[in-house]
Parts: sequence; structure tokens; C-alpha cells
Amino acid sequence: MKKNALAALSAALVVLSALVILGSCAKGAKDGKLDSIKKSGKLVLGTSADYPPYEFHAQIDGKDAIVGFDVAIAEEIAKDLGVKLEIKDMDFDGLLAALASGNVDLVIAGMTPNEERRQNVDFSDIYYYAEHGVMIRKADAAKYGSDAASLKDRMIGAQRGAIQVTLAKTRIKGVSDDDAEAPHAQVKELGKLPDLVMELKNSKIDAIVAELPVAKAYLGANGDLALASYTFKDDDGGSAVAVKKGEAALLAKINETVARLKSSGAIDGFVSAASELVEY
Repeated sequence: MKKNALAALSAALVVLSALVILGSCAKGAKDGKLDSIKKSGKLVLGTSADYPPYEFHAQIDGKDAIVGFDVAIAEEIAKDLGVKLEIKDMDFDGLLAALASGNVDLVIAGMTPNEERRQNVDFSDIYYYAEHGVMIRKADAAKYGSDAASLKDRMIGAQRGAIQVTLAKTRIKGVSDDDAEAPHAQVKELGKLPDLVMELKNSKIDAIVAELPVAKAYLGANGDLALASYTFKDDDGGSAVAVKKGEAALLAKINETVARLKSSGAIDGFVSAASELVEY
């Protein structure tokens, strides 16, 4: 009897230990990234710093710095978490892979939380909505400046991995939403927006689809370019912060910061301040 009681007690302890371990694992899975950020004392931001006024390089006190209103939002998130911000600059289409691998803790890069991305990462609440504009050469304003249909058979550029690729295909080329993921012979995708601007200036493409504040920033530095009169609205779009799937605790903290910044009007102030830093 004593042996049976001991065996029963041992079995119960094994089950209890297993439950404790499983509970700890579940908590670790839920709170792991937030805990590791606080323990390390730093928040690692992944972004693509070629997208003014969202994120871009500027000379601050004689030194190169990555600035922009996305960066300002990241700084507020880091401040609310009580940690320092570290920025990793990379191509836009490599950001989510860096997030999945743990190379960065979050991504803020004017990223639209579309359904394809939602399958791989979790997104915060929307922090900013923007219209999308079309950059063209000023010399071609009469041809392409007033009607998007004029670009239907022309070469369009958009940043690889960005929502503007889909807009170029569906709103200009007439591709159906179901076929929008397939490559298009007249939509050129490059990883960096400055490379697309050079393609436009050198007449290798005829237009670039970009978010309106971004397009305006590039026009300020390129007097030979112009903005078409038409814009595209993406009612399902907007920009959000991306985190690795399952990081509920971190996402909740990010949403708290986003809500605070939106309710106070701070994000509009960040946009204005960032626009003033763009070097024309």
C-alpha cells in the first residue's frame, strides 16, 4: 500500500511538474519577445530608410542619421518600454524575413497590413493613412499627368514588396485582384525607391507609384519630376507596426503607444517635423 501510495504521489508530482513546465512555456511563448527586449534594454527596429518622410537618411549635427515619422513612433514605443532604440536598415522586401528570423523585434516602414502579410506576422492598429500618388517626368506631364489610363501600356515602377506594386497592377494595368500576385511585364519592381527614381529620370520607366507624402518629398529634390493630378486611395490600407506572430504582450504595448500618439495628435506633428528634415 505504501509503495502504491508513493507511486501515486510520484505520478502526481510528474503530472504537476509537466503542467508547470507547460504553463511556463506557454507564458514564455506569449511574453517571450517583450521579456527579452526588457532584459536586453534595447528594441531593434527593422526599416527601409529610403522612404521620406516615413524613414530616410539625413545629416543631423554633421552626422548621418536615420530619421522620419516612423522612427519617431519607434522611439516612443521604446520609451514606453523603458529601453533604447536600435535601428537596422535593409531592403523593404527583406524586412519580414528579418522579423521571422528574430534579427529585428518589430518592423515600422510604412507597411500596409494586407492579407498576405497577415498570414506571416501580426500587425498593430493602423497608425497612419495616406493616399498614393504617381511620379512622372515633368516633360511628360501632358501625356501622363491627368489620366491614369494613359499609363496602361507604359512601364510603371514600384518598390518591391510594397502595396504600390499591387496598385500599379490593379489600378493602372487593369489586372484583377486574383491575378495581382503574378509578375507583370510592365511593372518594374526594385528594392530601393531611389533606384526607381533614377530609372524614371533616365527614361527607363515612365512613372512611379508611391505614397503621396513620399512622392512629394522626392519631387522636392528632383525638379525634373512632377506629380500626376490623380491619386489612389486604399480603403483597406494604412500603415501598421509588424511583429512576429504570437507576440501578444509586445503587440498590446505597441497598440497602447499607437493609441496615445493618435489621440494626442502627435503623429501629425511627427509627419510635419519629418517633412521639414527632407533634404531638397
